[in-house]
Amino acid sequence: MPVPWFLLSLALGRSPMVLSLEKLMGPQDTARCSPGLSCHLWDGDVLCLPGSIVSAPGPVLVPTRLQTELVLRCHQETDCDLCVRVAIHLAVHGHWKEPKDEAKFGRAADPELEEPVNAFLQAQVVLSFQAYPTARCVLLEVQVPAALVQPGQSVGSVVFDCFEAALGAEVRLWSYTQPRYQKELNLTQQLPDCKGLEVRDSIQSCWALPWLSVSADGDDVHLVLDVSEEQHFGLSLYWNQIQGPTKPWWHKNLTGPRNITLNHTDLFPCLCIQVWPLEPDSVRTSICPFTEDPRAHRNLWRAARLRLLPPRGWQLNAPCSLLAEATLCWQAPGGGPCQSLVPPLSWANVTVNKTLELPLLNAHPNLCVQVSSWEKLQLQQCLWADSLGALKDDMLLVETRGPQDNRSLCALEPSGCTPLLSRASTRAARLGEELLQDLQSGQCLQLWEDDLRALWACPMDKYVHQRWALVWLACLLLASVLFLLFLFKKDHVKGWLRLLKEDLRAGAAARARAALLLYSAEDSGFERLVGALASALFPLRVAVDLWSRRELSAQGPLAWFHAQRRQTLQEGGVVVLLFSPGAVALCREWLQDGASASAPHGPHDAFAASLSCVLPDFLQGRAPGRYLGAYFDGLLHSEAVPALFRSVPVFSLPSQLPDFLGTLQGPGAPRPGRLGQRAKQVSRALQPALDQVPSLGKDGLTALEGPGPTSSLGPESLP
Repeated sequence: MPVPWFLLSLALGRSPMVLSLEKLMGPQDTARCSPGLSCHLWDGDVLCLPGSIVSAPGPVLVPTRLQTELVLRCHQETDCDLCVRVAIHLAVHGHWKEPKDEAKFGRAADPELEEPVNAFLQAQVVLSFQAYPTARCVLLEVQVPAALVQPGQSVGSVVFDCFEAALGAEVRLWSYTQPRYQKELNLTQQLPDCKGLEVRDSIQSCWALPWLSVSADGDDVHLVLDVSEEQHFGLSLYWNQIQGPTKPWWHKNLTGPRNITLNHTDLFPCLCIQVWPLEPDSVRTSICPFTEDPRAHRNLWRAARLRLLPPRGWQLNAPCSLLAEATLCWQAPGGGPCQSLVPPLSWANVTVNKTLELPLLNAHPNLCVQVSSWEKLQLQQCLWADSLGALKDDMLLVETRGPQDNRSLCALEPSGCTPLLSRASTRAARLGEELLQDLQSGQCLQLWEDDLRALWACPMDKYVHQRWALVWLACLLLASVLFLLFLFKKDHVKGWLRLLKEDLRAGAAARARAALLLYSAEDSGFERLVGALASALFPLRVAVDLWSRRELSAQGPLAWFHAQRRQTLQEGGVVVLLFSPGAVALCREWLQDGASASAPHGPHDAFAASLSCVLPDFLQGRAPGRYLGAYFDGLLHSEAVPALFRSVPVFSLPSQLPDFLGTLQGPGAPRPGRLGQRAKQVSRALQPALDQVPSLGKDGLTALEGPGPTSSLGPESLP
C-alpha cells in the first residue's frame, strides 16, 4: 500500500465501489428456466439425502456448474434481507442405448431415426444450502425435449430465487440429481457485509453502523470513527490468521466520536479492524487494510522467530500466516553461505506456530534451517547450538544410490559437490581415499537417508592435525637447509633468495586470480580433456561446470553461469572461451539468429546457456580485459574462430601454452623461462587426455617442444 495512505472508508453511503442489488418483493421461492427447458419447484423443503452414485441408464441431465448472485428479498421497501440467487447449468451425460432405450422413449422402429421426436428427458435436481444457523434443500424438476439432447453438451440452466442469508456469512451450496449419477457440485462463498453493498436504506441492521476511516500521518496511523456523541459502539483489533482461529489483540467499548492512533510498528498484514453498534443482534463490519502494506510485511518478519526443538523439531512463530519456503542446509565453519541440502522441508505456506519434524536420523551442529520469502533469506537457525556446541570442521558426504547396488559419493564444498577420488584440486579430492575408508569403517555419522540418497558427516580433525605436523616439519627442514646454504654460499644464496622472492610474488598473483572455463560438451573424450586442462591450471582458481553438476541441476545452466561470471569478474579474474567445432557452430547460430537460436544441448551445457550474455559483451566492446579464447591444435583451425571473438587474445593449445599461461595469470606472471617450464608441465598433464581425442594426440606435446616463436590471435596481453 503506498504512503501516504488513501482513505479507506467503511461508510455505508453511496460509492462507485459498492454493489446495487435487485429487489424481490414477497417471501415466495420461485424457479425459472432458460428457453427450451421446462421446470417446476416442489413446494416446501426436502430431505438432503444424496445417496450413492449409480450408473446412468442412458442420456440423463446432470448439473455442471453453479453460479450465484446477490439480491434483496423485501417485505417492504425499507425492510429487506440479503438473499442468494442460484443458477444451475445443466448438460446431458451418457448416450442412447439401442434398441431397448429406443422403445422407452417412443423412438420409431425405423433405424434411420436417431432420437425420439415427441419425448422428454427429465431430471430431479436437488439444491442444498447451508449458512449458519440455516440449512435448506429444495427440489427442482427439469424437462428438456429429446430433440435437443446432444450427449456432453449444455442444454441450458434453471434459476432458483432464493436463499436468505445474513450479511458477512459464509454460505455453502451443493447440487446433485436423484438418483445421483456423478459427484455432487459444491460452492463456498463469503458474503459481503454492509460496507460492500448499497443497502443502507434497505436493510435495517445496517442503519446504525459507525463511519470508520483509516489514514496516515507520518509514522502514525489514525482510526477515525465519525459517530454521534451519544452512540455506543464496540471496536476490536485482531489478527486474522488463515491457519487457526483469529487472535484478539485489543478490544474496547467506546462512545463516539473517536480518533485512535496506532504506531507503524504495530501494523501487520493480518491486522483487522471490526466495529459494531452496541445493540442486540447488530451487524459487525470488518476490514483488513494492511494486507499489501510493505511496512506491515517488514514488521511481520521482524516479529517472526525460528525455533529448533530437540530432539528433531522446529517451529516458526509469527503473528500472521507466512508465505515462505523452509530448507535444510549445511553451514561450514569460517562463514560463507549455508548450502542447501536434500531432503527439502515444507514449501510455500509454512504453518506458523506449529511444531514440525525434521527428517533426520541424527543431529549435527552444522545442520541449519533457513526460511526464505520471495527468494530472500529471512531467518536461519542452526540445530540446537546450545546443546550440540559450535560448528565442527566435518566433511559432509552425499551418497547417491543407483540400480544394482551402484552408488557414488561426493563431498559438499563451497565450490560444489566434489566426487571422491577425483583429480580436482580441493581438500575433499586430496583426501578422497581416506574419507572413503572412514565411511566404510563406520567413523562417519549418518544424518539422513531414503531409497536413493543419504547424507554422512565425517570428522576431519585428525587430518588437520596431520597436515599441521607435516607443515611444521617441512618448515624446520627448509629452515635448516637455508641456514646451511647461507653459511657455505652466501653470495649465491642472496641471488637465489632474490629469484625466490620474485617467484613467490608471481605465485601469489596466480593464486589470487580466478578463471571461469566455458566449453561446449562435444563428447566424453573432450570433457576429459577439459577436466585435465582445468586441473593442470592449478594454482589458478578455475571454475568449470564439470565440477559443479549439482549446482547446474539445481540452478540451471544460465543462472549458474551468471553467478560464476559475476564472482570471477568481481575478483579480477578472466572468462576463458574454449572453442571447438560444436562451440563455433553454436556461436554462428547465435550470430545469425540472435535470441531465436537453438536451446542448450543438455542440462549441463553452460556454454550454450552463456551465449546470451557473452555475445553482448563482445558486440558492445566490453570483452577486452575480461575474456580470452583458446582452442586445441588439430581439432580446430585458427580461421574457424569467428572474427567477433578475435578482439581478445585467442591461443592454440598446447603449442601456445606459455603465452596462454602468461596472459591468464596477468601482470604477476613469472619470468619467460619459468613460464616455459610451467607450460611443459601443463602439456604433459594434458597428453593422456589428448591421446583419447580424435585428430589430437602426440602432436600436442611435439608442437609445444618444437622450435619457433609463438603468437596469439589477438592483442599481446590483457589490460
